[in-house]
Amino acid sequence: MLRLTWVQPEDLLGHELRQAAQDGRDASGVERRWREAGGLPPPERAGASPPPQDPRLRALANALLDELASTQSPLRALEPTSLPEIKRLTPRPARPGLEDRERGGLGAAPAEVPGTKSLHASWLGRAVGCLLGKPVEKLPLHGIRALAKSTSNWPLSTWFTRRNLPQDVAERYPWNRRSRSTSLAENIDGMPEDDDLNYPLLGLLLLRRHGTGFTTADVGRLWLDELPAGRTFTAERIAYRNLLDGIEPPDTAVRHNPFREWIGAQIRADVFGWTNPGDPVRAAELAHTDATLTHTANGVYGEMFVAAAIAHASAPSGTAPTIHTTLSAGLSVIPPDSRYARAIRFGIETARAEPTGTPAGFACVVDTLHARYAHDHHWVHVLPNAALLAAALTHADGDFTGSICRAVSGGWDTDSNGATAGSIAGLLAGSPDAIDDRWTTPLKNRLATSVADFDGIGFDELARLTQEART
Repeated sequence: MLRLTWVQPEDLLGHELRQAAQDGRDASGVERRWREAGGLPPPERAGASPPPQDPRLRALANALLDELASTQSPLRALEPTSLPEIKRLTPRPARPGLEDRERGGLGAAPAEVPGTKSLHASWLGRAVGCLLGKPVEKLPLHGIRALAKSTSNWPLSTWFTRRNLPQDVAERYPWNRRSRSTSLAENIDGMPEDDDLNYPLLGLLLLRRHGTGFTTADVGRLWLDELPAGRTFTAERIAYRNLLDGIEPPDTAVRHNPFREWIGAQIRADVFGWTNPGDPVRAAELAHTDATLTHTANGVYGEMFVAAAIAHASAPSGTAPTIHTTLSAGLSVIPPDSRYARAIRFGIETARAEPTGTPAGFACVVDTLHARYAHDHHWVHVLPNAALLAAALTHADGDFTGSICRAVSGGWDTDSNGATAGSIAGLLAGSPDAIDDRWTTPLKNRLATSVADFDGIGFDELARLTQEART
């Protein structure tokens, strides 16, 4: 029997109950009725519980999801979703160049925006970091560590491999089923398809078709035209289903969608940062328009934060962005008292408390993050992953290899965190030549995808198309 992941009402309800607990809503009555009827908790790591449940439970789950949708989070004032409300809670940084023009007068020469080399490095970085994390996606932290240690790759410094992997370790911690044939050192042959690369492609396509005046509805129509439903997951799959049910954005983000504060929007941010170099505010605004198709509050902040950070890291030459100013730029566009902002700050502070000279000390950072978030949050929720991303980039001081290896070695959504860390660190590296060829050579300048006409495209060509979209 087909058990389509991430859409079964009897599984969605369990995730919504967990979301209610996280944002302070009282769902005790709903939870009691669900348990008394024989309802089960949601699956811990998979997208659907394996056995079909009593059809009466499905009907009850739908009714209870509707009931929970009528409850308001007490955190709403601190964590709004609408852009005007977000802006009222955040500092209002000046648009780029205003201060320089005031200092230098009308005759001040404009700073030069970095060209395709930095974009090429960032596209490559996103692919490399994603691919590094693919074989261990869904594995628990201790499993990732066991696999790396058993192959003399700890602290993590290169691709995962099954060469010389003890059989008992392989059986206890099996590689990700979808990725094991394309993402280990011995079988990488170009960049395989992944949603962490599909969404930047869709973002590029969106700007080519609609320009920066696109609407959230334009995003939805583009998905229906170009994105196979089976290539979507969690909040994106729910929103896709809602579009097919005739639900309009932004309601697509909230209708029976317990994943609205998970990581999905955060992995869609890069293009809006790449195409707004030095303008974190504008990048965040475009990211907000995209994110509200599928996410609310902290889920939206994830995309805004990354877009703003990438825009800052893409700043005109002469501004010398660092990873630390880049993370600060991301924080500047989101509500400072939100759980997302607190997660970023916690990741930064935790990383700074440990010696940064070697990656070995990062294991202590990761243990602290897991102690804070692992019990109450799903491995795909945006908050733990945001904390880990910020910690990895901070502890590695923006170094490319250090950033992606720390991000992946920390567990949770390994391919997504590796991808975003790689994108940002690649930008800061500034050129593909600054990335060790042990990472880039296996990709063979080739990306597989089911999006539009991009299958087989090279990362150099993607950089050129992204540069065109800046104008």
